[in-house]
Amino acid sequence: MSLTDSIPNNVDLASDPKLLRALEKWQPNFLSWWRDMGPDGFQEDKIWLRTAISVDSNGWAQYDYVKMPDYRWGIFLAERKEERPIQFGDHIGKTPWADVPGELRGILRRIIVTQAHTEPASVEQQRLLGKTAPSLYDLRNLFQVNVEEGRHLWAMVHLLHQYFGRDGREEAEALLERRSGDPDKPRILQTFNETTSEWLSFFMFTMFTDRDGKYQLASLSESGFDPLARCTQFMLTEEAFHLFCGETGIDRVVRKSAELTAKDPNGDARKLGGIDIPTIQKWINFWFSSAVELFGGEISSNAADYFATGLKGRYREDKYSDHVAMENIYSMDVLEDGRLTKREVPMRTALNEVLRDEYVEDCERAVRKWNKTIEAAGLSERLFLPSRRFNRSMGMYAGFHFSVTGEPLTREQFEAKRDEWLPTAADRAYVQSLMKPVYEPGQFASWIAPPLHGVKGTPIDYEYVKFNERER
Repeated sequence: MSLTDSIPNNVDLASDPKLLRALEKWQPNFLSWWRDMGPDGFQEDKIWLRTAISVDSNGWAQYDYVKMPDYRWGIFLAERKEERPIQFGDHIGKTPWADVPGELRGILRRIIVTQAHTEPASVEQQRLLGKTAPSLYDLRNLFQVNVEEGRHLWAMVHLLHQYFGRDGREEAEALLERRSGDPDKPRILQTFNETTSEWLSFFMFTMFTDRDGKYQLASLSESGFDPLARCTQFMLTEEAFHLFCGETGIDRVVRKSAELTAKDPNGDARKLGGIDIPTIQKWINFWFSSAVELFGGEISSNAADYFATGLKGRYREDKYSDHVAMENIYSMDVLEDGRLTKREVPMRTALNEVLRDEYVEDCERAVRKWNKTIEAAGLSERLFLPSRRFNRSMGMYAGFHFSVTGEPLTREQFEAKRDEWLPTAADRAYVQSLMKPVYEPGQFASWIAPPLHGVKGTPIDYEYVKFNERER
């Protein structure tokens, strides 16, 4: 582990001068992108951040104040497991590849580039949120997520530079040229072009979109390409905090909403400066339906190829008994003549849906937790996940219309219910109107409850951000 190098790493960059020079050339471009597209207005403030210093599960990070442009982004791969064979697909039992097999070069580069685009995109989407943070605790957590997304970009760029030559270097440069939501050079996946202009959307993003990232990274952590498996294994260590921000953030909004609903004579949380539960449900409907699309088409030859070649497995592949998946079938709902019917498809072509199943189950667990919060307040309302068929723009359900519970609808029927199910302009304007910054330690905005605990054993009123000498 080299922590004092220009690029902290545990991949022995010093032994490869050509690679080190290439990454050092990319580094100032990254920092320029960070200053342009990273958190706006907070680059000179000192933030209490954790920084990776090891891949050991015991004490892998340190916490201290740091200005974000000085953050020690680095390249860290989990320890190599010498005994680990390829565990699935047509190469099952073989030794994982330390270099890129020539015949897999194109498909592997596509996987890495697609994952890489998600990392800077989320930073770009969230760059203005600091100006309306509901507390110093949340402000600090936002910046922690941002710098770690930046480090995840470094992880992907390292793979592109080391294993893909000139093509990889060009792809790495292109990662800094695209922008979330740009009409001419948008990010590859549509979810990462959505507007994240208020904190309810930030919590939904880190709950639903980053949770997709968990399952994608976990699938790649099974990869037969050893460097990809090891870098994503370590990325998952950091990703867990991002999911925590989303799941607990929504729970805190729900807790405050339930409290205000119970307090208002008419049961209207908005009257007391909160976000009402029906509005929270609309945000869930929007962000969940956007996130489920990130898994790809329900029937996918690409998913079959990724599995067959040993590049991308299932979530926790070791829990399956059949790691070849040639004989098994998967039964899914398809729309035929306006009616839903079951179709059996080969398991390999249904692997996107298998992964989506795992994701939905995890999201349902979180919703049950939020509903317990509502129940504890004595309210009868309950939150739910919409059907995975709802509000889809890709896959087999694209071009069709479904209710939040998954029943087929005509376009006219869907449009008649749209404002009941999805955020309206008025809803967005109301939520945006609540976004006022709260920068006093231990104080929180009217629409969100405090967390149960501070960060890493600190009190909730800890000074998580030390502002540069200027008026805010």
